[in-house]
Amino acid sequence: MTSHAERTGATLAAAAAPGGLAALEARLREDLAWLELPAPAWVPARHVDARRVLDVAIIGGGMAGLTASAELRLLGIDNQQVFDQAPEGREGPWITYARMQTLRSPKQLTGPALRLPALTFRAWYEAQFGREQWDALYKIPRTLWMDYLRWYRRVLELPVRNHARIVSLQPRDDGLIELDVAGLHGGNECVLARHVVLATGREGLGGPFVPEVARDLPKHRYAHSSEDIDFASLRGRRVGVVGASASAFDNAASALEAGAASVDLFVRRTELPRINKLTGIGSPGLVHGFVHLPDEWKWRFLHYAAQSQTPPPRDSVLRVSRYEQARFHLGSPLNGIAANADALQVQTPKGRYEVDFLIFATGFHSELDTREEFAAIAPHVRRWRDRYTHPEDLPNEELASSPDLDRNFAFQPRERHTCAALSRIHCFNHSASLTHGKLAGDIPAISDGAQRLARAIAAMLFDADRERHYAALLAFDTAELAGDEWTDADAIATDAGP
Repeated sequence: MTSHAERTGATLAAAAAPGGLAALEARLREDLAWLELPAPAWVPARHVDARRVLDVAIIGGGMAGLTASAELRLLGIDNQQVFDQAPEGREGPWITYARMQTLRSPKQLTGPALRLPALTFRAWYEAQFGREQWDALYKIPRTLWMDYLRWYRRVLELPVRNHARIVSLQPRDDGLIELDVAGLHGGNECVLARHVVLATGREGLGGPFVPEVARDLPKHRYAHSSEDIDFASLRGRRVGVVGASASAFDNAASALEAGAASVDLFVRRTELPRINKLTGIGSPGLVHGFVHLPDEWKWRFLHYAAQSQTPPPRDSVLRVSRYEQARFHLGSPLNGIAANADALQVQTPKGRYEVDFLIFATGFHSELDTREEFAAIAPHVRRWRDRYTHPEDLPNEELASSPDLDRNFAFQPRERHTCAALSRIHCFNHSASLTHGKLAGDIPAISDGAQRLARAIAAMLFDADRERHYAALLAFDTAELAGDEWTDADAIATDAGP
């Protein structure tokens, strides 16, 4: 039996009522007007060589980048630009390498709505498909979530520039940050910004992690789960998938649904994780309190969550296990992989297996040094391992490589009084988790994260321009009283005499 969540976005779109969405957009405009939002622009303009300097440049136009941009606009910071290398409407993972049928998050989470009811996914969905369809909806179909984000961008008129790839990010002596931006048709542009937000998603500051055992394999024989995989070419072939994450099962299912002859899942653990531990303590306390925890408690919380591991959704596992040609190999870390002319030989403690193609659903690393565009700042950025010594029984290299951020999501220097521009480069992605909690990439708390970030940037911009704001205070001379609204009783008595 096909669940409601598995129906295609196209089927639902066919039943859409355009008038409903127009009414929702009118309501949103009214709500914003009642709240006097967005605030009027207030940041003094800055120019260099007759060019306007951006107050904020946001790298990444996915959910995090859009939410950050929206909150900045609501706070009256209009001189901003979002850059994304993808074509319009294909930002983020949702219709690229995300291969689940539905989102993991419960449908009722408000996500990037910034506490505006008319901006929620539910409001957008009900406006088009009605309350009964919402009540019947199990989870949000992945492609519909992307449709919602496209609407979010359009209705808020967010300044996203597509086909814009950041080649380099360079701090300048005058405190500004210079971005070398490559466009679609060649030719680079130099963009100057006062603040830069790295809204680079789950990939964060690093990239896909592939274990050392695969380093010498022919590239046409394997792929990371975040890559563009031609699943149609796997029809009739033997596929191996490494990992037990949601992504592992989504990729395994995609291969099976494309007609793979078999899929072998190699799982290091002796059994699949079953409990999503952080869900059990989700609360406003966690959202707002994590950043204030002592370092040892931050490490303890995230180390335990990482060791417990997030289980794959039940639906994702069932999507694979219903195929007879799917085989689960638990307690099977990869001891070695050998490539011959016809196949890959995968060696585990339990045996040797032959596959034609391997998919590594092995997550991402956070090593800033591996990203060419960050080469100018990477040597200066302080990581947690540079400052904090974790308990010997709680090792975690991914946590250790996390940037040691300040309360504004900004980088900090390894050595004092070096690379001052780091305080204006904000890490609003998965790599911020150890400092701030999971506020910069996941749906549940993305609005809280964006509001913390945007308010911090607003405060920094005001402080940086305090002399100009003070001069404006002195110069302000719009009178609210004309001088004829009262009389001085003592002056009248003095004029009349004794």
